[in-house]
This record gives sequence, structure tokens and C-alpha cells, in this order.
Amino acid sequence: MTDGTANETRDSGAASEDGSAIEGLESDLARELEQQSEIESFDPPEQFKAAAIWSDPSVYEEAERDPLAWWECQAEALDWAQRWETVLDDSNPPFYKWFLGGRLNASYNCLDRHVEAGRGDRVAYHWRGEGGEERDVTYAELHCDVQKLANVLKDRGISAGDVVGIYLPMIPEVVVAMLACARIGAPHNVVFGGFSPESVKERMEFSEAKALITVNRARRKGKAAPIKEPIDDLIGDVPSVETIIVIRNTDDDAPMTEGRDIWYHEAIASVDDECPAEPLDAEHPLFILYTSGSTAKPKGILHTTGGYLTGAAYTTKHVFDVKPDSDTYWCAADVGWVTGHSYIVYGPLLNGLTSVMWEGGPDYPSKDIWWEIAERYKATILYTAPTAIRAFMKWGADLPGKHDLSSLRLLGSVGEPINPKAWLWYRKVIGGERCPIVDTWWQTETGHIMISPLPGITSTKPGSAMRPLPGIAAEVVDERDGKPIEEGQGLLVLTRPWPGMLRTLYREEERFKETYFERFGSETYLVGDAARLDKDGDFWVIGRIDDVINVSGHRMSTAEIESAIVSHPRVAEAAAIGQNDEDTGQAVCAFVTLEGATSDGGDELMTEIREHVGTRIGKFARPKRLVWAADLPKTRSGKIMRRLLRDIAEGREVGDVTTLRDPDVMKDLEQKFGGEEA
Repeated sequence: MTDGTANETRDSGAASEDGSAIEGLESDLARELEQQSEIESFDPPEQFKAAAIWSDPSVYEEAERDPLAWWECQAEALDWAQRWETVLDDSNPPFYKWFLGGRLNASYNCLDRHVEAGRGDRVAYHWRGEGGEERDVTYAELHCDVQKLANVLKDRGISAGDVVGIYLPMIPEVVVAMLACARIGAPHNVVFGGFSPESVKERMEFSEAKALITVNRARRKGKAAPIKEPIDDLIGDVPSVETIIVIRNTDDDAPMTEGRDIWYHEAIASVDDECPAEPLDAEHPLFILYTSGSTAKPKGILHTTGGYLTGAAYTTKHVFDVKPDSDTYWCAADVGWVTGHSYIVYGPLLNGLTSVMWEGGPDYPSKDIWWEIAERYKATILYTAPTAIRAFMKWGADLPGKHDLSSLRLLGSVGEPINPKAWLWYRKVIGGERCPIVDTWWQTETGHIMISPLPGITSTKPGSAMRPLPGIAAEVVDERDGKPIEEGQGLLVLTRPWPGMLRTLYREEERFKETYFERFGSETYLVGDAARLDKDGDFWVIGRIDDVINVSGHRMSTAEIESAIVSHPRVAEAAAIGQNDEDTGQAVCAFVTLEGATSDGGDELMTEIREHVGTRIGKFARPKRLVWAADLPKTRSGKIMRRLLRDIAEGREVGDVTTLRDPDVMKDLEQKFGGEEA
């Protein structure tokens, strides 16, 4: 564990804000929440429990008696073209394989089987655009468009195993693109729409993508930002990309390179309507999703078909207690992140759900747009991030109070630890004290939710993810010897393979082993988070132990941000850390050393560097605070001691500086940091 990280994150997490007032809340509500914060746990509402899919805690014992039989049972919820012969091949850890010999198709399981069962007219997505546009997309319509786009890809020479990049906003075509790839066995590589064209190019290069699906423009708070044009400036340097399919998202034109670029609407109009789903091996790659690592190079998380679909279907059904015939489910995330993969696309469609898809953010065109949408579509389940909940708290309870949210029956939290006050506000103001809250912990690497309450069973504690789900084995271990802790703080590990786990890092098997299995051996997965076990054995996830910053649920490595800063011609060196932030959980704080004798670049250069980072990575990565530094704290071997920078940023007593090459650097930085404007 990196020294200081656990304390740093804990200060913003489960135990830190119980005694603080909530800015922007009416005083009566604030006092009521203060009183509720003394309640240790909340039982499932009786009405909810009576109708829940699972209300008997014996499911935990059943799963623990025979985990392989448990997962085999969950896999049977899918439609298999050929049944598996071996549930788990653990002969070569950590390269586990699940459901060997089985064959299936993700697109078929998400679409065809529902259409064949007569549910084609069911709405898959109530889509709402930024400008108020509405589209109801049925399972039959999705099925038709997916087959057409799959045929377009095949006509362009894309076949099983070829990687296809997807860089799209939150429009229904992003689902069409993902499932069209899955239908023919082409792993998709989705890039979050907020990433810069530089990041798109980088991810296409790393994955050697053969095609890219994007838009002419994307709408952002009332403006249409060009997408295809800036991509064109860079993608020509990626020789593997032979095709770019462009969706006309606005009426604007876009530059098109003859022979390489095609318009989506023209292409799907010229192909056959039918494209049979290809039965694929259970271990066939379904997608690659790049996430930040502890080096500047992102990690390509590789998920396969059978195991991932098993986990996504199982957790969607039981964590959210979904009833496909009556629920309208809303995961208010973005498909560019794993939450969107698992809980906007695959999980809901595997279960035949009707979902809400919203193109914009939580504050445009008004700060109550979410509640207008929830009321409009009578959403029954809402799954969102603590960052959004904290923003809503600041904006006041009167905004959701203007809307009828009585259709909601369950609330979920994802992306980072949620502090108890936000949890209680969410429960009272949004859930009307009738909705259980499932505070979920998982990662891009795990593929699906791992630790969470079961809403018809679990008595929940505000701020705790509670227990591993049935079938999942997790422990908190001592960071020194790796032995399990019965109560207290340590490192979170997963001690048994699970079907939805990543199989490797794309084309980096050694890095895969080093990152996740080097510390405690090939059978113990090191999560990278610190956690605490309380006296009841419940889990409180605290936050990252490595150099990863979590801004509003967007995980970025410090090395990635530092590389972007240092690429500015006037910067000599940089160190980035995560600083506690009441709005975004963490914010980027950067200490920057300039070229030459100048140690203070002024406000204009500060703004220029922030924008430079936004261009290289994305706007969400821009440092919220930037501190000019004559030098950085380094060991005699030249390693930057970010632990000491975190001490300064969090106002803690600075730790041991005797190992520094120049201990006086810390005095200068403390004075500088204290005098800088945040």
C-alpha cells in the first residue's frame, strides 16, 4: 500500500462526513439526516421484501457449498448453442477459463431470443436527447439494425477476432454498434465520448483496430462539437484502421475520405436485413476496454463471452431485483465505461429489460432534468454515482421535490465509495425512504458487481458495500503478510476465480500477472483498493492504493496525467495527485516544474497547461489545482515521493523526509501550496 493513500481516501469516505452539515440543504432536512446518521442499519422494506426475487439468506450458503455448481446454474440462464463440457479450467492460474466447450453469442442472447419469444415489441430503450427529442427503440428494431450493421462490417472485411473501435455519444446506435460487433465475433473497443481524439488514436493503435465507428458531431450542453474532423487529423497515423463508419448525429456534414469512410445510414440501407448470430466459443473475446494503470500506458482489459455474460446477467437480475414485465430501469452512466457495458447494454438486454438512455449530463438543460426524465418514463430503478448525488444535494431537495418520483422502488450507487450523508439524502429525498439502496463495489477488471447488498435480504449500513455476492470470495488482508483480517483495515483481495473476470491484459500477459497476481500469488487477485472489515464482517471500501485518481468515477493514472502535462513545451517535470473534492470525490492536483530558471508561470500559462491536458486526455482530466514548483520531492534515486505531496494537499503533518535528495524542497512546497489559490 502506498503510504498515506488509505488515510487520504478514508478522509473523504465512509467515516469522515457524518458530523458535517450538508451545504444547500434545508435546515430541517439536514437535522433529520443528522438524526438518521445515528441509525446503524436499515432493513429491507417489508413490501419490497415480500415481492423480491431473493428474500432468503440461504442463497449465500448454497453458493458457498459448491461454487462451481452455483455458477453453472447462473450460466444456464443464457441460451447456449452448445453446452459446456468443463465449468472451470484452473490448470494454469491466473489464466482461468470458464465453460470450456460451450458456444453462444452475446447478440443472440440480448436480442434474438427475446424476439423469438414474442417480446420484439417491448421497448429496449426510452432514449431522450439533449434537445428533448425522444425515441422508443424496441427489441425488434434493435435486432434489425444490429443485423444490418453486422453485414456492413462483414462487407468491409471485418471478421471474428478483428477489433472494432467505437467512439460515440449516448445514442441508441452505440448499442447497435456493440451488438453488431458481438454478432460476428469482432471484439469491440469502446472509447468514452469525453476522451480526446489523441486518446482515441492511442487506443486504436494499442488494439490494432481494423475499423472505427463514430459520429459527425456530438451534442454537449446545447452545442454541437465536431468529432469526425479532429479524429481525421490523427487517425491517418493508425495504419490498421481501414474503415470509418460515420453516424450523422446532427445535420452537419463531415470530412469523408473516399474508400475508407462511409455514412452509417447509407451503408445499412444497402445490405441484407438478416445476419445470423455466429456461435462463438465461451472464451472468445467479447470486448477490450482500456483503463488507466500505474504507468502512462492504459491497460487493455480483455473480457470473454460466456463468463462475462453469465456475471452480467446474474448481477443485473439479483442486485437490482429486476422484473422485466414491469420495471423501467435507468443506469445513468455512459457506455464508454464498464458500468455502461455491463448495466446499460449487456445486463439489461440479457434480462429483457426496458431501460432509459439519456444523452446529456445531470444539469442541462436544467438541474432537475433527471427527475423530469424519471417522472416521464416512470423509472423504477436508478443506478448512479455518488458524484451526481452530491451535486444534487448541493442544488437542493426542492428540485426533485417538484417531480413525482413515486415509481422508484430501488436505488443503486456505483463508481466510488459513497459517504453516509449522501447515502441518507439519496434514500430520503430520491427514494422517499421506501427504496432499498444497493451500494455496489466492482471494477472494469471484475466485469460486474462483486460486493453489494441483496435488496430483499440485506440490512444496509450507509456507506458500506456490505458482503460479497453469492459465489464471490473476498477478503481484507494485512498488507505486510497477506493474512486475512477479521476486523480492521487492509487490502481488498479476491480469493477465488469468478466467470466475469478479465482474462488478461490485451497483448500484455506479463503485465497482467505483475499487476494483479504478483504480490500474493497466482490464485489471489489484488484489487488495488484498501478496505475495512467492521465487527459484523461487513466491507467498507476506502479507495485506491495505487497511483490512480478517481474523478467523478473516471479513473486516470497519475502517470497518464503527468505525461500529458510534461508534453507541454514549457514544462520540465510534473507530479499529479488526487485531492479530496466535495463535488467529484477526487480532483487532480498537479505540481509543475518549468523549463529554465522560471519557477512561476503565471495564470495564463496555468490555463494553457490545463487546456493542454484536456486536449490530450479529456476535459475531466484537467488539473483543478496547479502549483508551480521549483523542484519536486525525490529520493536519492530520483523517485518522486507523491506520498509527501498528498500530505501537503490534505493538510497532514508531512511524513519522513530523511530519504529525500533535498529535504528543503518540502518546506518550499508547503509555503507555496498554502499560498496558492485552489
